[in-house]
Amino acid sequence: MLRDITLGQYYQTESVIHRLDPRVKLLGTVLFFVTLFCFKNPVGYAVAIVFLAVVIFLSRVPFLYMIRGMKTIVVLMLITVILNLFVTQGDPVFSYWKITITKQGIVQAATIALRISLLIIGSSIMTLTTTPNHLTDGMEKGLRFLRVIKVPVHEIAMMMSIALRFIPILLEETDKIMKAQLARGADLESGNLFKRIKAMVPILVPLFISAFRRANDLANAMEARCYRGGDGRTKMKPLKYHTRDAVAYIILFVYTVGSIFVGRLWIFNIF
Repeated sequence: MLRDITLGQYYQTESVIHRLDPRVKLLGTVLFFVTLFCFKNPVGYAVAIVFLAVVIFLSRVPFLYMIRGMKTIVVLMLITVILNLFVTQGDPVFSYWKITITKQGIVQAATIALRISLLIIGSSIMTLTTTPNHLTDGMEKGLRFLRVIKVPVHEIAMMMSIALRFIPILLEETDKIMKAQLARGADLESGNLFKRIKAMVPILVPLFISAFRRANDLANAMEARCYRGGDGRTKMKPLKYHTRDAVAYIILFVYTVGSIFVGRLWIFNIF
């Protein structure tokens, strides 16, 4: 299960998406998320799926590898879908005792499931095709205008970079601790929910201790190297826009405007 988490991992390969400026990918991810909440008909979601499929194809990241991250949110998705299915009011389709399923509930549940899936896959593309260093540089440079209102952009970007770097490390550490506990005879899978939660205590305690130790070592290393924030710091590889980035911006603009227009066109509305 831990190996199925793809968030924060980078997939090394040569592709057009990998070579794009991280600022383009950050803006593209945000715009893609925004469009998903603007659609009022299935046509808009169809356009989003086609756009996402083209991006996945151009990224050269195996689709099966990309959707492995979906396994970790299946339970959350099922809970959300079930709640929307039984709680949403509308025209009854099925009714038994106090359970009523409506047409609007089915549509809402399907929409939520599709939206969550697209959100997870869309965010995975950004992290799988962008190194943490480039992601930090793109976030810091792209949000530099917020420094006018005293927003600590560099510190926020640094925290994001450290968090993304620590995700694979902590997953590997968790896997080692679980294997060590299983070798000592720990039972992590049998029993009811409360027993399973109790069985996780011997894993969480050493994991938190290891995380705090790593954080302390990182702080000491940054202090020993006289780290003082973003003011006056230079970049070994400064970000520069290329022609492909300009083309990507144009494509993003066309997709955003076109998908929102089609996705809200009243003749296709069923929601």
